Amino acid sequence: MKKRQSIIQCSLLTTCATLVLAGVCFIQSSFWAVADDEKKQATQVESLKKIVKPDTEWRKMLTPEQYRVVRRQGTERAFTGTYWNNKAKGMYHCVACDLPLFSSDTKYKSGTGWPSYWQPVKKEHVGEKIDRGFFSTRTEVVCNRCDGHLGHVFNDGPRPTGLRYCINSVSLKFRKKAETGKTPKKAQPAQK
Repeated sequence: MKKRQSIIQCSLLTTCATLVLAGVCFIQSSFWAVADDEKKQATQVESLKKIVKPDTEWRKMLTPEQYRVVRRQGTERAFTGTYWNNKAKGMYHCVACDLPLFSSDTKYKSGTGWPSYWQPVKKEHVGEKIDRGFFSTRTEVVCNRCDGHLGHVFNDGPRPTGLRYCINSVSLKFRKKAETGKTPKKAQPAQK
């Protein structure tokens, strides 16, 4: 009888020790997962840290046409921009602050004469503002880091988002896939 009790006690101790060890491992892995998430969020916040410059500095760093469109909410003429018909694979960055904005994977031929995308590379990289110009109300699209004017977004785009980000070429800087050092991720539809 004592032998049987010893075996049961030993089994219980082994089970308890295993559970404690598993709990410690779980807590430790959870700690590192939280630390990794915090690190990612800090990096994300740092990459979106607002860039504010005096107007004179923007004029020095941008061409006159870039300045007119990006800082003064201008629009380039349709079918004249560098990227409206660009079919190369890569990433489109903000011309003023170099934030990645759109991937060639979400670019499509809209027939409008401006580069069109159905989704930004990261939703938080692109902001929206109400534009009441031209006798109508539209949604202006801006770079969320430098507030540079990019173009407008419309609800007449293709699936899966139904959006058309109509962007001025002059607001963008294109980097081919080989130049970015990374393969652009295949875009996934944004969650609503």
